[in-house]
Amino acid sequence: MTFGQQPQPNPNYEPQGGNNLNTGYGAGQQYQQQYQYANANQQPQYQQPYAQPQYAYAGQGGAGAAIDAQVAYSYEEARRVSVTKAYGEMTIGLIVTAVVAVLGQASGLYYAFLMSTGMLGLIGLCVVQVALAVILGARIMKMSVGAARAMFYVYAALMGFTLSSIFMVYDLGSIGIALGITAAFFFALTMFSLTTKFDMLKFGPILMVGLIVLIISQFVLMLIPGVSGMTQIMCAFGLILFAGMTMYDAQSTRALFAQYEAQGPEMIRKISILCALNLYLDFVNMFLYILQLFGNRD
Repeated sequence: MTFGQQPQPNPNYEPQGGNNLNTGYGAGQQYQQQYQYANANQQPQYQQPYAQPQYAYAGQGGAGAAIDAQVAYSYEEARRVSVTKAYGEMTIGLIVTAVVAVLGQASGLYYAFLMSTGMLGLIGLCVVQVALAVILGARIMKMSVGAARAMFYVYAALMGFTLSSIFMVYDLGSIGIALGITAAFFFALTMFSLTTKFDMLKFGPILMVGLIVLIISQFVLMLIPGVSGMTQIMCAFGLILFAGMTMYDAQSTRALFAQYEAQGPEMIRKISILCALNLYLDFVNMFLYILQLFGNRD
């Protein structure tokens, strides 16, 4: 999930394998109708009004069923490749974030930025990141693929620069352990979401309400000093929330590709970037909450 208006998966959407094609379901149905009209006076006893269209070619040696199976396999394979691309984009974004974070700390650039701009500069940096996420989520359908990808990587770089601060708070061992736990947790949640029949898409509104509650609660806790116990509770709640959002976004990625696949490869590449942003945010937030819960501070 990201900020801004963006295409949402339709949980009731069922892609049509023969859409805009002269093979598969549509062609089978058309051939069946023509076959029935041509032979209406010759062999009426062989008409089967309740026969499924995909078996219309059964009299021709099962060719229609074989074509339908091939088309269905092609669409399923295309969706699998598209989902893989989305996770690939997410991985590249995470690598950009990690590299920028390490360089920002090692070069002293992040410290110099804080010294020269203070808290105002940090707030401005966060505002820019939120603005980029909103623009990318709301305008990606009207952008070119190159512009959307560039904006995503710029966002990842800015996130990395902001995350340079964790090296000033936590030791390297804690950061490495938190990163490993997050990667394993994220992978397990993704595999479960993509293989289970349990539908997480119906929990979208509940997860969004939970996210709003989390943001407001964290803002209030920032204004109230000396409530470390509540902070730990909020971190635990945030970890559970983004675990659920990871599962939601995994299934949402697959649903969006199925919904937009008929609009061509250009649209699929845009959806890949949008889904990569959603998954990227899930991973980063889980990492931060795990680090806050289990990390050792310097």
